[in-house]
Order: sequence, then C-alpha cells, then structure tokens
Amino acid sequence: MTGFDPCSPRPTIALPPTGERPYHHGDLRTALLAAGEAELAERGMEAFSLRQVARRAGVSHAAPAHHFGDARGLLTALAAEGFRTFLATQAAREAQAPPDPRSQLMAAGLGYIDFATARPALFRLMFGSDRPDPTNAEMQATGRAAYQHLVDQVTAAGCGLAEVAGVWSLAHGFADLMSSGRMFPVIGMAPDAREAMICGLIGRLLDGAAGTPSP
Repeated sequence: MTGFDPCSPRPTIALPPTGERPYHHGDLRTALLAAGEAELAERGMEAFSLRQVARRAGVSHAAPAHHFGDARGLLTALAAEGFRTFLATQAAREAQAPPDPRSQLMAAGLGYIDFATARPALFRLMFGSDRPDPTNAEMQATGRAAYQHLVDQVTAAGCGLAEVAGVWSLAHGFADLMSSGRMFPVIGMAPDAREAMICGLIGRLLDGAAGTPSP
C-alpha cells in the first residue's frame, strides 16, 4: 500500500445540529440548510417539509420558501452543499496521507466512507434520491467536481478511465453498505483493520490495472 498508513488519525466531521435550535443571527441560508439536513436525518425523505425545517431553524414558515422556493429546491441546495462537504471530507483524509498519487487515492476512498457513515441521510439524498433537481446548475457543478476529483486521482495513479468505475464502485459499495448498517462483518472490525482492508482492495485494483502482481 505504498506508504499509506491507515492508522493515521481519522478526521472529525462536523455533524448537523439536531432538535429545534432557534435562529438568532448570521447566515439564514446556512441555518436553513443545517436545519434541513437535521430534519432529513431525523424524519426521512417522506416526511420532509419546509414547515418543519422552518420550525427547527426558529424562523417564519415563509423563510425557507423565500430562499429555496419549495421542498425540492431546498433538497437540491442541500445535495449541492453535500458534494462540497464530501470533497472537503476527502481532502481531510488526503491531508493526512503521503503525497504520492496512490496514497492520495486510498485516502480519498476512506474519506468517501467517512462522509457516508457520518451523514447517511445526506449521502442517500446525493446519490440515491430523485428529489434533487438534476438540471440545477449548482447541483451539476458540484457533482461534476466530485467526479472529476476521482478521475484526476485515478489517472494520476497511472490508471485509465476504466479503473475510475472500479475504484468508484468499490468505495461507493462500501460506503453505501456501511452507512445503511448492512455490512455487518466489516462494521464489526476494528477501524484500523477495516481501513487497511479497504486500502488493500484499492491497491489490488490498481495493481491489476497496471499488470503488477499483488503481494
């Protein structure tokens, strides 16, 4: 695994506030997005409503509609912001890893899983829901940035575009199953052992693409 230490300290991810927290001052849009994520995490997609978001943020019922139009508009903005946080979570892992492309790609894969397990409701909104508007310019831009980061890392590691799908599938599969609580054998592993296993799988995928025998 070329210098990457999966035992390095894991970054802390700031979670959205839970419960009703009245809004007093500052950036109202940011407060509404935080309330929206907390509402999504607590009540789920089916029960999501602007009225409940406004109540959670401690603002008038008209405030979310003024900023986002409707529930889909808020969910779209939340998903777009989620992609920014997703990249930031990967960057936190990458900052702790050696600078070589292989180690950076492994770190990004772990950041992918960090994000999904810390914020499962937001992860599902971004990757598994049709509620966000796919034609929204901000949503398209942030989603493309996240994908391009993966492409850049895989190609920097000396692999072609065919391996982008492989690395993406591996990281996303682990993230999805772990965030859903379904990957019981892996969830039950010690964090360091789990991360070493994931890095090893990414490494073997890269070695196979390069024609290098696996250790």
